[in-house]
Amino acid sequence: MQTALILVALAALILGLAVWRIHKQAKLYEVGFGRQLATTLSSKSFQLTLAGFVIFVGLWWVTVSLLKLPWFNRLPGPVEVVSEWLSPEPTFGISIYTKDYYTHIFYSTYRATAAFLLATLLGIPFGLLMGWNKKFYDYSLPLVELIRPIPPLAWVPLAILVLPGSEPAVIFVTFLVAFFVTTLNTLLGVESIDENYFRAAKCLGASNKDILFDVVVPGALPYVFTGLQISMGASWFSLVAGEMIAAQYGLGFLIWDSYSVIAYPVIFIGMATLGIIGWASSALVRVVGRRLMAWREAELSGSARVEV
Repeated sequence: MQTALILVALAALILGLAVWRIHKQAKLYEVGFGRQLATTLSSKSFQLTLAGFVIFVGLWWVTVSLLKLPWFNRLPGPVEVVSEWLSPEPTFGISIYTKDYYTHIFYSTYRATAAFLLATLLGIPFGLLMGWNKKFYDYSLPLVELIRPIPPLAWVPLAILVLPGSEPAVIFVTFLVAFFVTTLNTLLGVESIDENYFRAAKCLGASNKDILFDVVVPGALPYVFTGLQISMGASWFSLVAGEMIAAQYGLGFLIWDSYSVIAYPVIFIGMATLGIIGWASSALVRVVGRRLMAWREAELSGSARVEV
């Protein structure tokens, strides 16, 4: 009975995600929900997506629960993980019904959001300046390329020594990875702008300030928003490393602490929660970017009509 309830819960989650996606597509293409539902359910893309989830969970169950392969003999199966996740009285104290679960989510979300906002506020201007000013590019790029490959974990001891308290240290480590992603994507956006736009602006008497705000910034925006989507995911990626070492709350801390006390199902709960929240936050950035870049889509569609 419990297994059946868990399978129903998984199916409901997948169905909920599918309905959200269908509703979004229906609004985008201005068609009826029922028609879009039929189109989506019969599409090859949706079927492959569903098959991917089914194959992944099936392989997990077969290797851990059915065959009990020696390499996976200490891992919990999907039924065990989901039952713990949805249990009102969890064996290891973490489920959707416990306060501690949401406390860890809150701390991780706060840190990832703070790091992402800092990376956005500092990385976009830095990348624009690198792409716009050749001298600044020559000064800064070697330093960026030297620091960028250093793993987040290597910064943790230094951050703890320099910054007061553990909270700023974790946010700083999380910020670094997102900052470099945002900066380099912004730089790539500036470098992708056709030189003819700069020449045309200068011929029309545009000042350096006019070129920056009327040519560089609009031209780089598509790459900037692509970078922000990657940056949001990178924030969650690097956050776990900092939380495992320098935090008392957060999903990264929860995963490491669960390993230490042999609460293995909670490890999977923390990982799955990170994946869901990371996907949702990146999707939110993508939605905001599409709304702010509506002029770009209209421009491209207009160009397509002219070519036809």
